[in-house]
Amino acid sequence: MMRTETSPRYSGKRHRLAKPELLAPAGNLEKLKFAVHYGADAVYIGGQKYGLRSNADNFSFEEMKEGVEFASRYGAKVFVATNIYAHNEDIAGLEDYLRSLQDAGIAAIIAADPVIIETAQRVAPKLEVHLSTQQSTLNWQAVQFWKEEQIPRVVLAREVSLEEIAEIKAHVDIEIEAFIHGAMCSSFSGRCVLSNHFTDRDSNRGGCSQSCRWKYDIFEEDMPMFKPEEDKFTMGSKDLCMLENIPDLIEVGVDSFKIEGRMKSLHYVATVVNAYRQAIDSYMADPEHYELKQVWLDDIQKAANRPLNTGFFYDTPGSEDHIYEPEEKLAPYDFAGVVLSYDPQTELAVVQQRNHFKPGQEVEFFGPQGTFFKQTVGDLTDTQGNALDAARHPLQSIVIKTDFPVKPMDMMRKRVRLEKK
Repeated sequence: MMRTETSPRYSGKRHRLAKPELLAPAGNLEKLKFAVHYGADAVYIGGQKYGLRSNADNFSFEEMKEGVEFASRYGAKVFVATNIYAHNEDIAGLEDYLRSLQDAGIAAIIAADPVIIETAQRVAPKLEVHLSTQQSTLNWQAVQFWKEEQIPRVVLAREVSLEEIAEIKAHVDIEIEAFIHGAMCSSFSGRCVLSNHFTDRDSNRGGCSQSCRWKYDIFEEDMPMFKPEEDKFTMGSKDLCMLENIPDLIEVGVDSFKIEGRMKSLHYVATVVNAYRQAIDSYMADPEHYELKQVWLDDIQKAANRPLNTGFFYDTPGSEDHIYEPEEKLAPYDFAGVVLSYDPQTELAVVQQRNHFKPGQEVEFFGPQGTFFKQTVGDLTDTQGNALDAARHPLQSIVIKTDFPVKPMDMMRKRVRLEKK
């Protein structure tokens, strides 16, 4: 990438944040607001072009502006993923798109393709450019190269260990972002072409069909290599979870803790952000007396849909770090409702229904900063006072008495009973 003396250069602190940033995914505007409300310091979203999640409810420029305005009330930032590898036909309109992101108040883009990086630095200098994990950056010399290209932050490849991160931080004064929770890709740093071959959907232009999560049989000369009673082969890896290892991440110098999951549910985003927020704050407040709380781990399990491990941070994953049929099932919880309002005089809350619930069921209410309690659902009415035998209509406003005070944007969930096979 050629650079001249008049090329835009970013100025400011560049080596380590005073406190790790908690960076959350947001597949739509509602998820953005809940991620920020539940404790994210920043969120990353997708626009309607140049991102790798074309099936997400990606943001229009007007929605971006609303998201930026909401996030700013909490002191949070909004980043936009522009992390495709562009083909010739993708370049038309790039300059206008990047200028529009800057005008919308976006703080940074996450990019991998040099043409997107150079164009952003040239036409939208107020946008920070964060190097995407798609660049597979693994060593300090590569990080140094990108620093010299005026990149203030590098999102490391998911294959990097904590030991390697420590070495990178020792050599290069730059901000380091790392994925610390969520799905792991079976390919190298997400650069996969299985979807291209199997479904004609380009993984690196936003069309991944998650072919690695399919179930496969292996054959040799038309003969199956496994007996019918044996488990089928799969490429599906367990999900990453570093909640138990927050001290290691902080001490090694990771500046931004990134949660994967722009396609995940509102309940997932809020639950995971809430747990990590409490753990990070607790450690930073008193590192010497930090204690991992079981309630944080329990909450993560309620949002997880696959078994969990620590990825590449401590060792190279082996066969035990992959999922084989039948897949292990974690105790699932359904997002049942979100609190719209609460009257402390009557102790009645108005809850917007998101999944069926009824009197006699046990539910959990939770919110930011550790708000949590269980109760049994009592009598239900609609907002006109009509008695209901169940909350069965999507988005209906339901009046319910709560055992403890709740706040708008607190959530209610219920346990789902698994049927025995």
